[in-house]
Amino acid sequence: MAYPLPKASLNSAPLRPGALEPLYQLIEQHIQDRRYPGCQLALAHHGRLLLSKSFGHARIGQGDAADTHVMPASDDTLWLLYSNTKIITATALWKLHEQGRLRFTDAVTDYLPEFGQHDKAGITLFQVITHQGGFPDADMPIEWAADHARVLQAVCDFKLQWAPGSRIHYHGLSAHWVLGMVIEAITGQDFRQAITDLVLRPLGLENDLFVGLPRTQVHRLSFLYQPGSAPGTYQLRSESTDEAWQQSGAPGGGGYGTAKGMVALYQMMLQGGRLNGVQLLSPRTLAYAIRNYTGDRADEFMGMAMHRGLGPHLRGNTVGIRGLGSLASPRAFGHGGVGTSYCWADPDSGLSFAYITNSRVPDPWHSVRLDQISNLVHAAITV
Repeated sequence: MAYPLPKASLNSAPLRPGALEPLYQLIEQHIQDRRYPGCQLALAHHGRLLLSKSFGHARIGQGDAADTHVMPASDDTLWLLYSNTKIITATALWKLHEQGRLRFTDAVTDYLPEFGQHDKAGITLFQVITHQGGFPDADMPIEWAADHARVLQAVCDFKLQWAPGSRIHYHGLSAHWVLGMVIEAITGQDFRQAITDLVLRPLGLENDLFVGLPRTQVHRLSFLYQPGSAPGTYQLRSESTDEAWQQSGAPGGGGYGTAKGMVALYQMMLQGGRLNGVQLLSPRTLAYAIRNYTGDRADEFMGMAMHRGLGPHLRGNTVGIRGLGSLASPRAFGHGGVGTSYCWADPDSGLSFAYITNSRVPDPWHSVRLDQISNLVHAAITV
């Protein structure tokens, strides 16, 4: 299916002419400084794609026996989305909620009865998706991912670290493995297929977003790196070649996609659940899902309030926020991917933005650059 957003000029959006040049220059400087080999940007407005721009290299072709050839980054390149995947998974859950097939106030045990062991019987879907479940470090070994009966057994065996609801602490992968198994219990499908059927296929994004990367798409894959032991060098990460990881579609962090795929997904949310003539969700479903349920309570992992909704988090009115940019409208919402990326939507301007790179870099530099990148876009907006 063709990509769902028609193209439009940057001049058609509420942006100062030429105001994005500092953004491009900063990314080129990052690549020159060997912060990351490659990057992809996308920007959309009122259902139209304004920008899809790639920088640098998707693969550097050196430093590892598996990294055999240089591959420039292109608009067709697929990037590991890491926790941006949570928004794709959340959208499927919103659809099931709208269909009356789940409620976020339901207990997980309503769908996965064995999840109640180890004192987890009262945990709700709401607590899980807002990172209040109480099992942030619970492990689901990726080598089990192909056997979903074993995945289900693993998540039911998760053990609590603290009382559910008493704290907010980011659950990197654990919460969404639970939610993936809930999707399977409700739909009777592999969660990867269910997410495709509920969200990606109806929106025309099957070629741009993948939860579970097919072997037929590996040729498009940007390899993932991390800083090497010597300054200015890269080390290939295992996700670049690990088929078990790539095919797992880990629902909290294993998706792959393009920046233009992510901005299209966020455009659906900005347009009241509608994209390219398809009404995927109702405006009221989105209003229910994208609101601040955690107030200014601090996320203990992030070290700040994250204003969490049922998937995305919102800018809110605190002094700082991770990823969205300190200059963002209080109503802006989005999510990031660990050490690599961030995608967001701004209801005040109608713009959605995606920034994805292929080297997983640690804080504090990672969070600082996300703020700089997003702020360059926010500063260009004229409304």
